[in-house]
Amino acid sequence: MIDDTSKLLGKRETVPGSGVQGHRKALEASAWLAAVVENSDDAIISKTLDGIITTWNRGAERLFGYTSHETIGQPIRMIIPDDRLFEEDEILRRLRNGERVDHFETVRLRKNGELVEISVTISPVRAEDGSILGASKIARDITDQKRASAQQALLLREMHHRIKNLFTLTAGLVTLSAKASAESAVFVADFRSRLQALARAHALTMPDDNAANTEPATTFVELLQAILAPHVADDRPRIAIRGCDAPLVGKALTSIALLLHELATNAAKYGALSGSGGRLSIDLSVENGTLRMIWQESNAPHSSPETRREGFGTTLEQAAVSGVQGSLHRDWKADGVSITLEVALRSLVG
Repeated sequence: MIDDTSKLLGKRETVPGSGVQGHRKALEASAWLAAVVENSDDAIISKTLDGIITTWNRGAERLFGYTSHETIGQPIRMIIPDDRLFEEDEILRRLRNGERVDHFETVRLRKNGELVEISVTISPVRAEDGSILGASKIARDITDQKRASAQQALLLREMHHRIKNLFTLTAGLVTLSAKASAESAVFVADFRSRLQALARAHALTMPDDNAANTEPATTFVELLQAILAPHVADDRPRIAIRGCDAPLVGKALTSIALLLHELATNAAKYGALSGSGGRLSIDLSVENGTLRMIWQESNAPHSSPETRREGFGTTLEQAAVSGVQGSLHRDWKADGVSITLEVALRSLVG
């Protein structure tokens, strides 16, 4: 095994220093290294640039089921499924160019025909003159990790369904309560719309049922589009969103969803979205790590002092802005309002 390890590392039997003592130290170092390789839990394999196996440790025996006598001198393709053979061609190409392959996840074949999911790191082995002799490969079984990840995704999808059902159930209870008290109709309508806004925001944070392997992607623009969707009219476009985008996750998502919903609700009740001629333009920009949103309503009905007074909606806005450590400023105009929101990008992903 000492000789095999020397091949694995691409080392020659040249000894630093001179004499018997230097030779003995080199042998001891080689023996230590051989023991580490041989007793590693990971599969450690070396191969030539033609893909021929030159070393095969006990970890490889346990992982793939072949003994070193069965594999040394054989092509590495013996453990590669037919539909993955193209990977070996690409790996050998990169090795010949002196490249390293880090934590490459793939599937390999055991002696008994079973497939095993592995993470593998492959490095070129160089001679003392710098030429590439072959490759060393360290493989680790990640089957349990993959299984746990799949189970986690299943649980997340189930949780997603349950949360959606809770939103629906809560909305139903609100409607049922409204029937018992006519005076609560306005409150109920407002509460239901806020609940629906949160439901749409929640939907953005989870993958679709038919896309379990996709990563959820939520951004400021996507949330804006979801909140404003009920107010979009295809026959008379009146909403424009321009500028850059920013990621939006975690606790900030709820705060921003409530804030945007309040702005949209006010625009629909009293502002630019309350009439056919109104226009809403939203400009987004990023400067010095801060996202700035300018919400501009134009051609809106003249606002009365009543619509400008502070109420529960204002309190909710302030709480939402405080939740992301941002700032909100209104500038009332004759035909609408300009609202500027500023929030640090780091607060949107915290």
